[in-house]
Amino acid sequence: MDWQKGGSSDNVEVDQGGGGGGPRFGGGRPTSLLGLVVLAVLGWIFFKNPLALLDQGGQQNPVAGPSAPAQVDPGQKAFVSAVLHSTEETWGPIFQARGMTYLDPKLHLFSGSVNTACGGASAAVGPFYCPADQKVYLDVSFFQQLQDELHSSGDFARAYVIAHEVGHHVQKLTGVFDKVAAARRRGVPMDGADGLSVRQELQADCYAGVWAYHSQQQLNWLQPGDIESALNAASHIGDDALQQQAQGTVRPDTFTHGTSAQRVKWFKTGFSSGDMDQCNTFAGEP
Repeated sequence: MDWQKGGSSDNVEVDQGGGGGGPRFGGGRPTSLLGLVVLAVLGWIFFKNPLALLDQGGQQNPVAGPSAPAQVDPGQKAFVSAVLHSTEETWGPIFQARGMTYLDPKLHLFSGSVNTACGGASAAVGPFYCPADQKVYLDVSFFQQLQDELHSSGDFARAYVIAHEVGHHVQKLTGVFDKVAAARRRGVPMDGADGLSVRQELQADCYAGVWAYHSQQQLNWLQPGDIESALNAASHIGDDALQQQAQGTVRPDTFTHGTSAQRVKWFKTGFSSGDMDQCNTFAGEP
């Protein structure tokens, strides 16, 4: 991926340390309405389920306290900025064509832990999107983790991560978050192979594919093997693959993001069409 062809976004923030921001959560499940929102939001992160972190039989749960300034490599920041700028250049015109206004999200780079408008989080939860402040949060060590633990390397695999989280921002702007929250209050199942969480994550994968299509049309920056690296990343972060790797068994009733095959399918759907209307993962089989 020749990412140097991309521009530079003004919406990348680097954590300066010292905490701040929103409330934190400690031992036990959050009981406030905001705490429930935190669980819902962090349940939609890229590849981990924070419910497992928040329900460990009395063990202390992660608390995001004052953090040290993030040490961001200039090249890493430039890469993130280029990809984020490309998402802005993609979604702005798409929204405009629909008579809507795309509001650029911020992308916040942090190290170790961070406080957000959705609550506190540690690097253990992976990249995530907070709809309360409309920011994507990314720990600076994640890309190395993507390579070492999830066996996914290459710039385009990393770009796919960012585009997936921006896909959640698109969902926020188009009202999907509100509709899912309303359905959850009505008792519609969130987890499970046919749950709303899976459908929402798969739509974000499809939106990542839509971005990939348009960014290639605009910049012609993909190189041989790039799409394969993104599909490889998607195949390694399916619920079935992660569960099999972690515990040697697969439990579809606990799925939150979809199978490897589903994630690949919906990314390819977005990439082949470039049309967000093809990303209705809430209809029919996910």
